[in-house]
Amino acid sequence: MPGEKILVVDDEQSMTQFLGIVLRKEGYQVTTVNNGREALERVKAESPDVVITDIKMPGMDGIQLLQGIKKHDPGMPVVIMTAYASQQSAIEAVNLGAFQYLIKNAKNDEIRLIVRNALEMRKVKAENQYLKRELRRGHDEKVIIGSSEEMGRVFRMVEKVADSEATIMIQGESGTGKELIAREIHYRSRRSQGPFVSINCGAIPRDLLESNLFGHVKGSFTGAVRDSAGLFQVAEGGTFFLDEVGEMPLATQVKLLRALQEREIIPVGGTQTIKIDCRLVAATNCDLEKEVAEGRFRADLYYRLNVIPIHLPPLRRRRDDIPLLVDHFLKRHAQDHPAKTVNKEAMELLMKYDWPGNVRELENVMERSLVLDEGGVIGGEDLEDKIRFGQSHRGSLVIDSPTMTLEELEKEYILKVLNHTRWQKKRASEILGINPSTLYRKLVAYGVEKPGVEDGGLEVEAGDSKANAA
Repeated sequence: MPGEKILVVDDEQSMTQFLGIVLRKEGYQVTTVNNGREALERVKAESPDVVITDIKMPGMDGIQLLQGIKKHDPGMPVVIMTAYASQQSAIEAVNLGAFQYLIKNAKNDEIRLIVRNALEMRKVKAENQYLKRELRRGHDEKVIIGSSEEMGRVFRMVEKVADSEATIMIQGESGTGKELIAREIHYRSRRSQGPFVSINCGAIPRDLLESNLFGHVKGSFTGAVRDSAGLFQVAEGGTFFLDEVGEMPLATQVKLLRALQEREIIPVGGTQTIKIDCRLVAATNCDLEKEVAEGRFRADLYYRLNVIPIHLPPLRRRRDDIPLLVDHFLKRHAQDHPAKTVNKEAMELLMKYDWPGNVRELENVMERSLVLDEGGVIGGEDLEDKIRFGQSHRGSLVIDSPTMTLEELEKEYILKVLNHTRWQKKRASEILGINPSTLYRKLVAYGVEKPGVEDGGLEVEAGDSKANAA
């Protein structure tokens, strides 16, 4: 782009004059100097976009100048000039971080092309750094809230394990913030500059999950019109978060186990192995030991995943964090709903409620109250009936017979929650603390559907909805 700054360094004045003429014709701002020390001072003072330097100079030579520039600004492109293409020192310079080397008798078009490429690389790196800063800023806005003893233990564990390469299993009820903890581990790790990739194993159709994880080759199934990389490849150099891993089919579990053991995958329909390099963090809201005992989850995979377990407490076990979370959600929505507070009555009700949907449910309740409240203060009357009367209704589930089985009690309770949510199944699954696909399977097993409504199944997203605080 015209106007970008080029610094040319050579002890031969004729060479600096020649390059200055060529590059100024392209619209660049060109500064020329005749020794390495002055060049390094100019770099520190003016931050040029590209440096072109001779490799053979008295005093500070091109290699020393390159090392000084990289120490000051690792992303600054440096082009090394040499009299011979095969000169060993020019190759050494490239190995030390030079963008490219340039033969002194190169044609003008080649000089212009190398400078354009160097400027493009500088631009791409600057954009990447900006995106990473924005990503980090977005992460920082989704802070993990909690000062309770239970959350203190979680924070200390995260700090201990973040920079290791060990596989981590995060266990906790739905809505406790498992993905937030996984992201915190990623951003504190040595892989923080790599991608954070997540998938909810319970929200992807079983026949597509394997392709999502491992990729597929063209023609491997109907609709596979081209080769496609799997998420293990997308997560290269970063962290791969497998949410609701307990929902994974047994056949896919076998392939996941092999990927963990061999650090390689085979795409669906493929024959060639692909090496992978990512750190795995898994999460579940079910009792995997029970799933292993009942044959629904492989024992060998469980032990591979459960190297370092982190248990997230439900909100009802850290009630002291509720006022902090309420304040956090009020501040988050302050732009749309300014000057809102929660009075003493409402806070007492919020503290007493058991929060089966955990932090996610609390956030939903606060957002609803902010939208519906017409004054500046959220009171008890602004809260949902389940929160206002929940404590007095505790234990009010009608048991028709003392000989009812546990399955019959479960069915009765699920139907009560569905009626309470007006058969909004996604919402009901959050209150019940189970995955939407688990609720769907239970309803199929019970032979239950909403009377008079043709229901095509649950609305599920390709990933768990993210709680913004934990």
